[in-house]
Amino acid sequence: MNRHALLRFSFGAAASLLIVACASVRHTLPGEEAPGETLTPAAQYTSERDAGEVAQMRAAPAPDMAAIIVASNEGADANRMANEGFVRIGSGRYGGDETSARSEVERQSRAVGADRVLLYAPAAQGNATWLANFYVRFRLAFGATFRDLRPAERETLGGSGGVQIGSVVNGTPASRANLMAGDFVTAVNERAIAGKTAFQDALRANIGRNVTLTVVRNGETRKRIVRLGSAAGDAKHP
Repeated sequence: MNRHALLRFSFGAAASLLIVACASVRHTLPGEEAPGETLTPAAQYTSERDAGEVAQMRAAPAPDMAAIIVASNEGADANRMANEGFVRIGSGRYGGDETSARSEVERQSRAVGADRVLLYAPAAQGNATWLANFYVRFRLAFGATFRDLRPAERETLGGSGGVQIGSVVNGTPASRANLMAGDFVTAVNERAIAGKTAFQDALRANIGRNVTLTVVRNGETRKRIVRLGSAAGDAKHP
């Protein structure tokens, strides 16, 4: 191969390599994700409680700065917080290192009036997403969720009305009266209740007073005296 032919071959090969290289590169525009790549937002907050509800139900005015605690076991922490009377009002995902994540969490905690924030480090190496759960201590008049009875439950209770207790928050009137998840409440102060709405009305009417609940647990009927708190708002909240 003479010198001119060699130069033509080299130029053609180089051009071919350049075309192949250009074809294999995908330019990602700002805000666009490349295939297989997940872009972590710098800050993302999801509210779980209405702001008006939080303001009405909180036990004390919002602090200037929430207590931010680096935690490690989200499930156990949630139970512990509930036992202390804290209700989760939202959660967030924050990118970057701990310093930048804390800065965003502090800003968000002030915006929502959180009392306490539990911050969780990235779960895996190379994942820069910090998780945060925001809590407020609620002042609870009753301290348990409840729902209407299902048809089979009404039949078991002899066709009478009532509600079934759901989750019970420790340290609340319901907890102190030894109410438990799964209990059926059929009457308030010896007056039968038809369902959830009637139970809510009875609790509202007796805020700050003692009420006697007729409770059915494991087929046995018993009485429970509950000293309702003085919280404003709907007594159905946990």
